[in-house]
Amino acid sequence: MKRLARALERAWYRPGGAWWPLLPLAWLFGRVVALRRAAYARGWLRSRRVGVPVLVIGNITVGGSGKTPLVILIVRTLQARGLRPGVVSRGYGGRAERYPLRVTATTPTAVAGDEPVLIARRAGVPVAVDPDRARGAAALVAEAGVDCVVADDGLQHYRLARDMEIAVTDARRGLGNRRPLPAGPLREPPGRLDGVDLSLVHGAGGDFELVPGAAQSLDHTSTRALADFVGRPVHAVAGIGDPGRFFAMLRGCGLTVIEHPMPDHHVYTAGELMFDDDAPVLMTEKDAVKCADLAAETRWYVPVDAQLTEAGAARLERALAHFAVHPGATR
Repeated sequence: MKRLARALERAWYRPGGAWWPLLPLAWLFGRVVALRRAAYARGWLRSRRVGVPVLVIGNITVGGSGKTPLVILIVRTLQARGLRPGVVSRGYGGRAERYPLRVTATTPTAVAGDEPVLIARRAGVPVAVDPDRARGAAALVAEAGVDCVVADDGLQHYRLARDMEIAVTDARRGLGNRRPLPAGPLREPPGRLDGVDLSLVHGAGGDFELVPGAAQSLDHTSTRALADFVGRPVHAVAGIGDPGRFFAMLRGCGLTVIEHPMPDHHVYTAGELMFDDDAPVLMTEKDAVKCADLAAETRWYVPVDAQLTEAGAARLERALAHFAVHPGATR
Protein backbone atom coordinates (compact mmCIF):
# COMPACT_ATOMS: atom_id res chain seq x y z
CA MET A 1 0.00 0.00 0.00
CA LYS A 2 2.84 2.38 0.80
CA ARG A 3 4.46 1.74 -2.59
CA LEU A 4 1.10 2.27 -4.30
CA ALA A 5 0.59 5.59 -2.45
CA ARG A 6 4.04 6.82 -3.49
CA ALA A 7 3.43 5.78 -7.09
CA LEU A 8 0.11 7.64 -7.14
CA GLU A 9 1.70 10.77 -5.71
CA ARG A 10 4.45 10.70 -8.34
CA ALA A 11 1.77 10.44 -11.03
CA TRP A 12 -0.15 13.41 -9.60
CA TYR A 13 2.85 15.73 -9.83
CA ARG A 14 4.51 14.41 -13.01
CA PRO A 15 3.49 15.51 -16.52
CA GLY A 16 1.86 12.59 -18.27
CA GLY A 17 1.43 10.61 -15.06
CA ALA A 18 -0.83 7.57 -15.40
CA TRP A 19 -3.73 8.88 -13.30
CA TRP A 20 -6.45 8.81 -15.98
CA PRO A 21 -7.89 5.34 -15.11
CA LEU A 22 -8.97 6.85 -11.77
CA LEU A 23 -11.05 9.65 -13.33
CA PRO A 24 -14.44 7.99 -12.61
CA LEU A 25 -13.58 7.75 -8.91
CA ALA A 26 -12.27 11.32 -8.99
CA TRP A 27 -15.55 12.53 -10.50
CA LEU A 28 -17.48 10.77 -7.73
CA PHE A 29 -15.21 12.23 -5.04
CA GLY A 30 -15.63 15.71 -6.49
CA ARG A 31 -19.41 15.40 -6.44
CA VAL A 32 -19.44 14.24 -2.82
CA VAL A 33 -17.19 17.15 -1.82
CA ALA A 34 -19.43 19.67 -3.61
CA LEU A 35 -22.63 18.25 -2.10
CA ARG A 36 -21.16 18.22 1.40
CA ARG A 37 -20.02 21.83 1.18
CA ALA A 38 -23.41 22.88 -0.22
CA ALA A 39 -25.14 21.09 2.65
CA TYR A 40 -23.25 23.21 5.17
CA ALA A 41 -23.71 26.41 3.17
CA ARG A 42 -27.50 25.89 3.02
CA GLY A 43 -27.87 24.82 6.63
CA TRP A 44 -28.80 21.20 5.94
CA LEU A 45 -25.73 20.29 8.01
CA ARG A 46 -24.96 22.54 10.96
CA SER A 47 -21.63 24.14 11.81
CA ARG A 48 -20.84 24.63 15.47
CA ARG A 49 -19.58 27.85 17.03
CA VAL A 50 -17.38 27.60 20.10
CA GLY A 51 -17.75 31.11 21.54
CA VAL A 52 -14.38 32.55 20.48
CA PRO A 53 -12.89 33.47 17.10
CA VAL A 54 -11.62 30.51 15.06
CA LEU A 55 -8.84 30.69 12.49
CA VAL A 56 -8.50 27.66 10.20
CA ILE A 57 -5.18 26.91 8.47
CA GLY A 58 -5.14 24.20 5.83
CA ASN A 59 -4.65 23.31 2.19
CA ILE A 60 -6.66 21.89 -0.67
CA THR A 61 -4.04 19.30 -1.64
CA VAL A 62 -2.84 16.07 -0.06
CA GLY A 63 0.76 16.16 1.10
CA GLY A 64 3.18 18.63 2.63
CA SER A 65 2.94 22.36 2.12
CA GLY A 66 4.90 23.73 5.10
CA LYS A 67 1.69 24.18 7.05
CA THR A 68 2.77 23.07 10.54
CA PRO A 69 5.66 25.58 10.89
CA LEU A 70 3.26 28.27 9.65
CA VAL A 71 0.72 27.27 12.33
CA ILE A 72 3.42 27.77 14.97
CA LEU A 73 4.39 31.16 13.52
CA ILE A 74 0.78 32.36 13.45
CA VAL A 75 0.18 31.17 17.02
CA ARG A 76 3.17 33.22 18.13
CA THR A 77 1.91 36.19 16.13
CA LEU A 78 -1.46 36.00 17.89
CA GLN A 79 0.31 35.81 21.24
CA ALA A 80 2.29 38.93 20.35
CA ARG A 81 -1.06 40.66 19.78
CA GLY A 82 -2.07 39.85 23.35
CA LEU A 83 -4.32 36.89 22.55
CA ARG A 84 -4.34 33.48 24.26
CA PRO A 85 -4.64 30.99 21.37
CA GLY A 86 -5.15 27.26 21.53
CA VAL A 87 -4.69 24.74 18.71
CA VAL A 88 -7.08 21.98 17.71
CA SER A 89 -6.01 19.16 15.38
CA ARG A 90 -7.27 15.88 13.97
CA GLY A 91 -4.21 14.12 15.36
CA TYR A 92 -3.60 11.95 12.32
CA GLY A 93 -1.65 8.81 13.18
CA GLY A 94 -2.65 8.84 16.85
CA ARG A 95 -5.28 6.77 18.62
CA ALA A 96 -6.57 7.86 22.01
CA GLU A 97 -8.96 5.95 24.27
CA ARG A 98 -11.24 8.98 24.45
CA TYR A 99 -11.61 12.42 22.89
CA PRO A 100 -11.06 15.30 23.15
CA LEU A 101 -7.46 14.68 24.19
CA ARG A 102 -5.33 17.44 25.70
CA VAL A 103 -1.83 17.24 24.26
CA THR A 104 1.40 18.28 25.96
CA ALA A 105 5.06 18.14 24.93
CA THR A 106 5.34 14.69 26.54
CA THR A 107 2.16 13.08 25.17
CA PRO A 108 3.07 9.90 23.23
CA THR A 109 2.75 10.41 19.48
CA ALA A 110 1.08 7.00 19.23
CA VAL A 111 -1.81 8.55 21.16
CA ALA A 112 -1.87 12.13 19.83
CA GLY A 113 -0.17 12.00 16.42
CA ASP A 114 3.15 13.62 15.54
CA GLU A 115 2.08 17.13 14.47
CA PRO A 116 0.06 18.00 17.61
CA VAL A 117 2.96 16.95 19.86
CA LEU A 118 5.37 19.01 17.73
CA ILE A 119 3.07 22.05 17.99
CA ALA A 120 2.73 21.60 21.75
CA ARG A 121 6.53 21.47 22.12
CA ARG A 122 7.33 24.41 19.88
CA ALA A 123 4.40 26.76 20.53
CA GLY A 124 3.79 26.04 24.21
CA VAL A 125 0.04 26.68 23.96
CA PRO A 126 -2.94 24.46 24.84
CA VAL A 127 -3.43 21.81 22.15
CA ALA A 128 -6.39 19.45 21.77
CA VAL A 129 -6.84 16.50 19.44
CA ASP A 130 -10.25 15.31 18.34
CA PRO A 131 -11.64 13.84 15.10
CA ASP A 132 -14.58 16.18 15.81
CA ARG A 133 -12.61 19.41 15.78
CA ALA A 134 -15.62 21.47 16.88
CA ARG A 135 -15.83 19.38 20.05
CA GLY A 136 -12.07 19.68 20.58
CA ALA A 137 -12.14 23.44 20.10
CA ALA A 138 -15.05 23.79 22.53
CA ALA A 139 -13.06 21.83 25.13
CA LEU A 140 -10.11 24.23 24.74
CA VAL A 141 -12.41 27.19 25.37
CA ALA A 142 -14.11 25.58 28.38
CA GLU A 143 -11.05 24.03 30.03
CA ALA A 144 -7.94 25.95 28.93
CA GLY A 145 -9.14 29.55 28.97
CA VAL A 146 -8.17 30.31 25.38
CA ASP A 147 -9.69 33.38 23.71
CA CYS A 148 -9.19 32.19 20.14
CA VAL A 149 -8.63 28.84 18.42
CA VAL A 150 -6.32 27.92 15.53
CA ALA A 151 -7.47 24.80 13.68
CA ASP A 152 -4.53 22.93 12.17
CA ASP A 153 -5.44 21.36 8.81
CA GLY A 154 -9.17 22.01 9.20
CA LEU A 155 -10.08 23.67 5.92
CA GLN A 156 -12.46 20.85 4.95
CA HIS A 157 -13.87 20.29 8.47
CA TYR A 158 -16.97 22.42 7.99
CA ARG A 159 -18.58 21.27 11.22
CA LEU A 160 -16.26 23.77 12.95
CA ALA A 161 -17.54 27.27 12.17
CA ARG A 162 -14.71 29.66 11.39
CA ASP A 163 -14.08 33.40 11.26
CA MET A 164 -10.97 33.28 9.09
CA GLU A 165 -9.39 30.82 6.65
CA ILE A 166 -5.76 30.65 5.54
CA ALA A 167 -4.84 28.25 2.73
CA VAL A 168 -1.25 27.13 2.09
CA THR A 169 0.12 25.95 -1.27
CA ASP A 170 3.58 24.59 -2.04
CA ALA A 171 5.32 26.60 -4.78
CA ARG A 172 7.32 23.65 -6.11
CA ARG A 173 4.45 21.19 -6.49
CA GLY A 174 1.54 23.59 -6.88
CA LEU A 175 -1.79 21.83 -7.45
CA GLY A 176 -0.24 18.96 -9.38
CA ASN A 177 -2.45 17.76 -12.23
CA ARG A 178 -5.38 19.72 -10.69
CA ARG A 179 -7.54 16.60 -10.45
CA PRO A 180 -9.57 15.47 -7.41
CA LEU A 181 -8.58 12.46 -5.35
CA PRO A 182 -7.67 9.73 -6.22
CA ALA A 183 -6.72 10.81 -9.77
CA GLY A 184 -4.94 13.86 -8.37
CA PRO A 185 -3.99 15.52 -5.09
CA LEU A 186 -6.99 17.87 -4.70
CA ARG A 187 -9.26 17.64 -1.67
CA GLU A 188 -11.34 20.51 -3.09
CA PRO A 189 -11.43 22.27 -6.49
CA PRO A 190 -8.89 25.03 -7.29
CA GLY A 191 -11.61 27.67 -7.04
CA ARG A 192 -11.76 27.03 -3.29
CA LEU A 193 -8.63 29.18 -2.93
CA ASP A 194 -10.60 32.19 -4.17
CA GLY A 195 -12.90 31.97 -1.18
CA VAL A 196 -10.37 31.96 1.66
CA ASP A 197 -9.34 35.08 3.55
CA LEU A 198 -5.64 34.60 2.82
CA SER A 199 -3.81 32.30 0.41
CA LEU A 200 -0.10 31.87 1.17
CA VAL A 201 2.51 30.15 -1.00
CA HIS A 202 5.43 28.33 0.57
CA GLY A 203 8.72 28.20 -1.32
CA ALA A 204 10.85 30.15 -3.77
CA GLY A 205 9.06 33.25 -4.98
CA GLY A 206 6.22 32.70 -2.48
CA ASP A 207 5.18 34.24 0.80
CA PHE A 208 7.32 32.24 3.22
CA GLU A 209 10.24 29.83 3.40
CA LEU A 210 11.25 27.20 5.94
CA VAL A 211 14.59 28.15 7.47
CA PRO A 212 16.66 25.40 9.13
CA GLY A 213 18.26 25.82 12.52
CA ALA A 214 21.18 23.96 14.06
CA ALA A 215 20.91 20.17 14.21
CA GLN A 216 19.79 18.76 17.56
CA SER A 217 20.56 15.32 18.93
CA LEU A 218 17.53 13.08 19.41
CA ASP A 219 18.10 13.09 23.18
CA HIS A 220 18.27 16.94 23.19
CA THR A 221 21.71 16.98 24.79
CA SER A 222 23.81 18.27 21.87
CA THR A 223 23.67 20.86 19.09
CA ARG A 224 25.70 21.03 15.88
CA ALA A 225 25.74 23.58 13.09
CA LEU A 226 24.67 22.13 9.74
CA ALA A 227 28.00 23.29 8.35
CA ASP A 228 29.65 20.63 10.52
CA PHE A 229 28.11 17.96 8.29
CA VAL A 230 29.53 19.37 5.04
CA GLY A 231 32.19 17.30 3.32
CA ARG A 232 30.85 13.80 3.99
CA PRO A 233 27.61 12.03 3.09
CA VAL A 234 24.66 12.08 5.48
CA HIS A 235 21.63 9.82 5.58
CA ALA A 236 18.56 12.07 5.31
CA VAL A 237 15.34 10.51 6.63
CA ALA A 238 11.98 12.22 6.10
CA GLY A 239 8.48 10.93 6.80
CA ILE A 240 6.62 14.10 5.79
CA GLY A 241 4.19 15.01 3.03
CA ASP A 242 6.99 16.04 0.67
CA PRO A 243 10.31 14.40 1.68
CA GLY A 244 12.02 15.98 -1.33
CA ARG A 245 11.62 19.39 0.28
CA PHE A 246 13.76 18.29 3.26
CA PHE A 247 16.41 16.75 1.03
CA ALA A 248 16.58 19.90 -1.14
CA MET A 249 16.92 22.08 1.97
CA LEU A 250 19.90 20.05 3.20
CA ARG A 251 21.55 20.18 -0.22
CA GLY A 252 20.99 23.93 -0.23
CA CYS A 253 23.08 24.04 2.94
CA GLY A 254 25.94 22.25 1.15
CA LEU A 255 25.33 18.73 2.45
CA THR A 256 25.78 15.53 0.45
CA VAL A 257 22.51 13.66 0.93
CA ILE A 258 21.64 9.97 0.77
CA GLU A 259 17.85 10.06 0.54
CA HIS A 260 15.53 7.87 2.61
CA PRO A 261 11.95 9.04 1.92
CA MET A 262 9.23 7.59 4.11
CA PRO A 263 5.41 7.90 4.03
CA ASP A 264 3.89 10.85 5.84
CA HIS A 265 3.43 10.18 9.60
CA HIS A 266 5.62 7.07 9.35
CA VAL A 267 6.32 5.24 12.63
CA TYR A 268 9.97 4.16 12.73
CA THR A 269 11.59 0.95 13.88
CA ALA A 270 15.17 0.78 15.08
CA GLY A 271 16.24 -1.11 11.97
CA GLU A 272 15.06 1.66 9.65
CA LEU A 273 17.63 4.04 11.13
CA MET A 274 20.53 1.58 10.93
CA PHE A 275 22.79 1.78 7.87
CA ASP A 276 25.92 -0.01 6.67
CA ASP A 277 28.24 2.87 7.53
CA ASP A 278 28.87 5.40 10.29
CA ALA A 279 27.53 8.41 8.38
CA PRO A 280 25.34 10.79 10.40
CA VAL A 281 21.57 10.47 10.18
CA LEU A 282 19.54 13.68 9.85
CA MET A 283 15.75 13.73 10.10
CA THR A 284 12.95 16.26 10.34
CA GLU A 285 11.67 17.47 13.70
CA LYS A 286 8.32 15.88 12.89
CA ASP A 287 10.10 12.53 12.64
CA ALA A 288 12.14 13.19 15.77
CA VAL A 289 9.12 13.48 18.08
CA LYS A 290 8.50 9.78 17.32
CA CYS A 291 12.11 8.67 17.71
CA ALA A 292 13.11 9.67 21.25
CA ASP A 293 13.64 5.99 22.11
CA LEU A 294 15.91 5.57 19.08
CA ALA A 295 18.51 8.18 20.06
CA ALA A 296 22.11 7.42 19.15
CA GLU A 297 25.33 9.39 18.76
CA THR A 298 24.96 9.67 14.99
CA ARG A 299 21.24 10.62 14.90
CA TRP A 300 20.10 14.23 14.67
CA TYR A 301 17.07 16.27 13.70
CA VAL A 302 16.88 19.62 11.94
CA PRO A 303 14.25 22.05 13.25
CA VAL A 304 12.79 24.61 10.84
CA ASP A 305 10.97 27.90 11.31
CA ALA A 306 8.59 29.58 8.88
CA GLN A 307 10.03 32.92 7.76
CA LEU A 308 7.69 35.28 5.94
CA THR A 309 8.86 37.55 3.17
CA GLU A 310 8.26 41.25 3.71
CA ALA A 311 5.26 41.08 1.39
CA GLY A 312 3.98 37.90 3.03
CA ALA A 313 4.26 39.42 6.49
CA ALA A 314 2.33 42.49 5.34
CA ARG A 315 -0.43 40.32 3.85
CA LEU A 316 -0.71 38.31 7.07
CA GLU A 317 -0.84 41.45 9.20
CA ARG A 318 -3.64 42.89 7.07
CA ALA A 319 -5.59 39.64 7.29
CA LEU A 320 -5.19 39.32 11.05
CA ALA A 321 -6.40 42.90 11.49
CA HIS A 322 -9.82 41.54 10.49
CA PHE A 323 -9.64 38.55 12.83
CA ALA A 324 -12.46 39.64 15.14
CA VAL A 325 -12.13 39.79 18.91
CA HIS A 326 -15.63 38.29 19.02
CA PRO A 327 -16.88 35.58 16.63
CA GLY A 328 -18.99 36.77 13.73
CA ALA A 329 -21.48 35.05 11.49
CA THR A 330 -21.01 31.46 10.46
CA ARG A 331 -19.51 31.04 6.99
